Amino acid sequence: MSVLLEARGVCRSFGGLDVTRDVNFKLVSGDRVALIGPNGAGKTTLVNLITGDIAPSRGQFWMGDDDITGLSIPERVRRGLVRTFQTTRLFANLTVADNVALAIMQRKRISRRIFSSATELPEVKAEWSEILAHLGLDHLAYRKVIELAYGQQRLIELAIGLALHPKVLLLDEPAAGVPHDEAPKILDAINRLPADIAVLMIEHDMDLVFKFARRVLVLAAGRLIFEGSPADVTADHEVRRAYLGSYADARHSA
Repeated sequence: MSVLLEARGVCRSFGGLDVTRDVNFKLVSGDRVALIGPNGAGKTTLVNLITGDIAPSRGQFWMGDDDITGLSIPERVRRGLVRTFQTTRLFANLTVADNVALAIMQRKRISRRIFSSATELPEVKAEWSEILAHLGLDHLAYRKVIELAYGQQRLIELAIGLALHPKVLLLDEPAAGVPHDEAPKILDAINRLPADIAVLMIEHDMDLVFKFARRVLVLAAGRLIFEGSPADVTADHEVRRAYLGSYADARHSA
């Protein structure tokens, strides 16, 4: 499988404090990878480094044969590196269709003085209609975001991510703030994502992690201390000590 994203010796220091320490990993086409670790481990910092919100002190990020370390956030998005956030960043007073259409228009570099008419452009409407239908959200197309439950809003963020045509999709706690009994809807939507996209998910809901991931990365004190299968991660002594603890014991006794 082709390597879509690679971190090579990535480090980040703030005022002499090493927050990210010599991180190396690869994401290939079709990957479903969970990034886990205790609070303060540096997970969000690592995602900010990947997306270009902050620059590494040392090391590089590559997409295929291209070093993207010096590229801006928009340039990375155009190459297919797309992120969702811990909290929703939607336009609350616009419709679901408008929000997804904005992402499509950004990607296509379409601008219209009258935005509502742009949402209904045939080439734009056909695309947002297909995305919403694929995620089972087409019935919400003309609802304003402010009218939706928070769990539904998180699903709209996934639709926006798809509208940007990602090769690599970074999901920053997609179930954050969602009632526990609604988390399966988030997982179902993630499972509907195109199979060739590499997905890296930060998540604290370990049940969701183990249902989603085929591979797990564990970060502690800015350093990757484990990379392997979900089955192996609960048996790793260093991971148990640093993070999983009683959760790993419960899984082994179940």
